[in-house]
Amino acid sequence: MLCKFVLVFIVFSALFSFSQQASPLQSTSGYDLVSWGSRRSVAEDVTDFSNSSLILAKERTYRKDPSDGFKYYKRGWNISESHYIYSVAFTAAPLFLIATLWFVGFGLCLLLICLCFCCCQRRSYGYSRTAYALSLILLSFFTVAAIAGSVVLYTGQGKFHSSTTDTVNFVVNKSDTTVDNLRNVSDYLAAAKRIKVNQFVLPPSIQNSIDSVETKINSSAVTLEHETKKNSKDIQNVLDVVGLALVIISAVMLLVAFLGFLFSIFGMQYLVYILVVLGWVLVTLTFILCGIFIALHNATGDTCVAMDQWVQNPTAHTALDDILPCVEPATAQEILSESKDVTFQLVIVVNQIIVNLSNIDIPPGLPFSYNQSGPLVPVLCSPFNPDKTDRKCIAGEVQLSDAAQVWKNYICQVSGGNCTTVGRLTPTMYEQMVAATNVSYGLNQYGPFLADLLDCSFVREAFTGIHDEYCPDLRLYSRWVYIGLELASGSVMLSLIFWVLYARERRHRKYTKLIKNASAPNSFEEKGRP
Repeated sequence: MLCKFVLVFIVFSALFSFSQQASPLQSTSGYDLVSWGSRRSVAEDVTDFSNSSLILAKERTYRKDPSDGFKYYKRGWNISESHYIYSVAFTAAPLFLIATLWFVGFGLCLLLICLCFCCCQRRSYGYSRTAYALSLILLSFFTVAAIAGSVVLYTGQGKFHSSTTDTVNFVVNKSDTTVDNLRNVSDYLAAAKRIKVNQFVLPPSIQNSIDSVETKINSSAVTLEHETKKNSKDIQNVLDVVGLALVIISAVMLLVAFLGFLFSIFGMQYLVYILVVLGWVLVTLTFILCGIFIALHNATGDTCVAMDQWVQNPTAHTALDDILPCVEPATAQEILSESKDVTFQLVIVVNQIIVNLSNIDIPPGLPFSYNQSGPLVPVLCSPFNPDKTDRKCIAGEVQLSDAAQVWKNYICQVSGGNCTTVGRLTPTMYEQMVAATNVSYGLNQYGPFLADLLDCSFVREAFTGIHDEYCPDLRLYSRWVYIGLELASGSVMLSLIFWVLYARERRHRKYTKLIKNASAPNSFEEKGRP
């Protein structure tokens, strides 16, 4: 699971120029670093993407798979596919090989040096001014390069961590907005069941269908929220671990490079040897981390390309469902249909009261008479026809958004339940009608959202936003990280060699001077003899 989310989004590196579909065979370095260039819903269970109608980032992910006899992987981007993970991890193989060769090779060299130092007789020292000056110059150069690499690494990891966190938060916010809207729709539907306007209520069939739709809405909202929060938490945990490791590596690299230079300059031979051993292990770990980050860079680049391709084919089942799943189309269609039904029926309930009661002049004393009088109350405009198609208001109808304000002019003062002033609506009737109208208006306002839910627009908008707004920064700053790692590890690796060489030349130089100084008095004595 940890590898899965390292490869995702890691929303997401450079976890992606991505609007262009680059061939995986186009490499920008010796480490197979590629150029950057149907959906499952929350209401269904799809675990096998091998039969997907859309293979994401097919060309970009065409890499050798060491777990399948080094055959080329051809099933596209899929973080749930172990063969994809192995194939993208294999792009870091050159750096892992370098780390292994360095660890074994330099370790053997250290062992041979120790054996020679302990077992072989010391020969007379030779001293070369050229070798001394050249080793000092190169030592200084590689020390500066190591410091520069550490600075680039530290800066890059900070910006990369910030950009990736922003990407994760962007996805979470998109999901949270969708979940909140779903729950608001559910609340409006629940309120519609409680609507009662002077004995008139929604038909039982509508109330029963509301119960069914509410269950599906809540299930979809819970699943979407759970999947998004779980994914984001796992991703953030990985980011924090990687960020901490990079900070520690950059700090230790900087310290080792600086101390190694100082110890070499001041001739602290034994401290230099200790740092050489420490640097030997540190360089190995840094090369390994660099390889991991390049694999991460490539995997997240695949993710951005996959997102861009999915946006162009949003109805296909793909592995992107593991990042941000859509709401199942049938469920979304049912929610949209039910919201229109409830809106239409609530308008009918309100208009029945207006037409059959409020706007009828009934003599006092007869049933349903409450002494209503005055101008007729305008009926409520239904935004839908009986077949749920959109409808325009006609003359004499009041819109949902204006009804509460317009109907205020038709309220009468009451005493004992009867109007004592001119008006056709009692305060109680007005409140009940406004409550029903507010529910209808609220459901109607969420119509565009439900339509977007039907075609998974919220996921398409999220992936488009990631691709356009966040991928460029992720690509840039992840490149900073692996460049910093390569520069720091390579420079410290060469610095180790020149620490030893410079310390050797400095020791030889010092010994040569001592020999010359010791031989000078003897030569004067020989010249003074008769």
